Amino acid sequence: MKLVKHIANLGYGSRREVQWLFREGRITNAAGEVLYADDPLDHDDVRIDGEPLDPPPGLLLVLHKPTGYTCSTKDPGRVVFDLLPPRYRLRSPALSTVGRLDRDTSGLLLLTDDGQLLHRIIAPRSNLPKVYVATLADDLRGDEAALFASGTLLLDGEKTPLLPAQLDVLSPRSARLTLHEGRYHQVRRMFAAAGNHVAALHRERIGGLALGDLPAGHWHALDESARALLFATNAA
Repeated sequence: MKLVKHIANLGYGSRREVQWLFREGRITNAAGEVLYADDPLDHDDVRIDGEPLDPPPGLLLVLHKPTGYTCSTKDPGRVVFDLLPPRYRLRSPALSTVGRLDRDTSGLLLLTDDGQLLHRIIAPRSNLPKVYVATLADDLRGDEAALFASGTLLLDGEKTPLLPAQLDVLSPRSARLTLHEGRYHQVRRMFAAAGNHVAALHRERIGGLALGDLPAGHWHALDESARALLFATNAA
């Protein structure tokens, strides 16, 4: 691939706009030498205004999604892509969220431009556990753990019972819930079926990858060791 096309695909501008960056001498190598549009592609050696290029295709990001943001690019309000550099919306292949968190749910959200990786993460056979902490409107009754672990809980409007899920009580009105599937608004609907209401919901882990101390609204790219950690709890 030509250097100019590679840079355009990373969202730095159209090919014509990237051509102007070359003409203005703003694209250099790590040593500060000016590069030209037909120079060989060496991603790690390219600099724009002295800064390294964004990661190449195959990108996987972890974002600490705050409440108030949606995962849809068509939402007229705040969307998670607003938390990334604007050029990330223009990447080709496109950057997509791996599943979704609703507007009122915070926590760990993955984004990738790798379609095969996206499907591997969300595929039921991957069996990646997803861990949430729920703050509830009312005290737990005491029978929720057995109900959720039974494998017989049927959500309203569905015909297939939920897979067994693990509930750990943190306080009278908070619990950690580990799921192995991802149905629409599943955590909220599970507690509704138990006669309660989720006041706040936070996802803290997917597979072996934990959100850790990443501040709300911040993100970073995952390296190969972090990607391996994502699947560390899975033998697939």
